[in-house]
Amino acid sequence: MMTEPDEQQLAAWRALLSAHTRVIQAIERDLTAAGLVPLTWYDVLVALWEAPDHRLRLHELAREVLLSRSGLTRLVDRLEAANLLRREPCADDRRGAYAVLTTAGRAAQLLAWPVYAHGIAAYFAYHLSTAETTVLATVLNRVGAAPDDGGSH
Repeated sequence: MMTEPDEQQLAAWRALLSAHTRVIQAIERDLTAAGLVPLTWYDVLVALWEAPDHRLRLHELAREVLLSRSGLTRLVDRLEAANLLRREPCADDRRGAYAVLTTAGRAAQLLAWPVYAHGIAAYFAYHLSTAETTVLATVLNRVGAAPDDGGSH
């Protein structure tokens, strides 16, 4: 049976949410100030770059970037209009489509990376010791890998 989180667990949860929001906002500001793609666009471009043949089915891409199908569709529309990706029909599923990284999309991702990397270093990593980095990565990976079973063990 699942119990409610205690005060310490709630404080950790709030700290995680607050830190995430502040770091993402700061990185977004830096990308905007540099005239680069927004972070959500960057995430899609990286997911496509890392995929086999730099292409993913739209439902796979939605899972990679943690967006709903409808949210991803709107985002893909904007990225396609900016020529950063293109849609290609799926040969074995007439209803399906791939998102495919374009040369311009790869260039935009490469331009944004130094600003993003600097933001990660300045707004996040700078505040952690090596030991804290290890512990934090271990804990967050464990939480992220936990089954979605409502906490019943």
